[in-house]
Amino acid sequence: MNILITGSRGQLGSQLMAMKWPGNTLYGYDLDMDITDRGAVQKTFEKVKPQAVIHCAAYTDVDGCEKHPKMCYAVNTRGTYNLVREAKAYHADFLLISTDYVFDGKKNAPYTEQDPPHPLSVYGDSKYQAEQVLEDYLDHYYLVRTTGIYSRFGKNFVDTIIKAAQKNSQLDIVNDQVCTPTYSLDLARCVHALMDSQKYGVYHATNAGQCTWYDFACRIFELLDFAVQLNPIASHRLGRQAQRPAYSVLENRNLEKNNICHMRSWKEALGDFLLHDYPPLNHGQNQ
Repeated sequence: MNILITGSRGQLGSQLMAMKWPGNTLYGYDLDMDITDRGAVQKTFEKVKPQAVIHCAAYTDVDGCEKHPKMCYAVNTRGTYNLVREAKAYHADFLLISTDYVFDGKKNAPYTEQDPPHPLSVYGDSKYQAEQVLEDYLDHYYLVRTTGIYSRFGKNFVDTIIKAAQKNSQLDIVNDQVCTPTYSLDLARCVHALMDSQKYGVYHATNAGQCTWYDFACRIFELLDFAVQLNPIASHRLGRQAQRPAYSVLENRNLEKNNICHMRSWKEALGDFLLHDYPPLNHGQNQ
């Protein structure tokens, strides 16, 4: 089977491309296919002739989306539309990676796949509109919402916070936003299992449990045995352009119900990542 992966040089896309897919051929595209250009998408489909599409590409700079809404909707919504239309013409399976930001964070309990979205930001709304494209145009699809992805590929919280600690003796970390950090390897394995299952639908896929970003940072440096002073702060002190959901924990109800895969705890996943997937640390650099 030919599988087209968009955003193939991003965190999840890179992880998917690095995995073994027996019996399948992966075709990865990133900035070399402008998903906002329907003609470019058509040419790629004519070349690849995919039987499945995994759509990871997105404009994910949440504050940047707030400043540049036209670009945000062009990439996240219109880009999805262009891909979905071609996938439908080729009768290809379609899996969209979406986000916890489609919710407003006011529930104060883990969001299930049955909860109605209510995005707070341009980014969240653009991804929700992308979800609507799937529902409007495809009879069968996989819609996968996740949160807080980190990996050895590209920019993410873990890498950013470790590099910051190597240059500074103390850091301010937000302590009023609750989510579940998700290891890209675990998410990629889940995507693989979903594609094999042929059990279409809406899924939440994150590591298990919950924490604030401050809790997450504390755990990172505890596991690394790295001394740095972490100061918990309120998110408003950062003066960010876009509003974030205060509570965006997702419950993997449909994954468990359909026996697709079990997502381990975020603490176990983080430990595995730092032990096996993150380069050795220079402990003395911030001294």
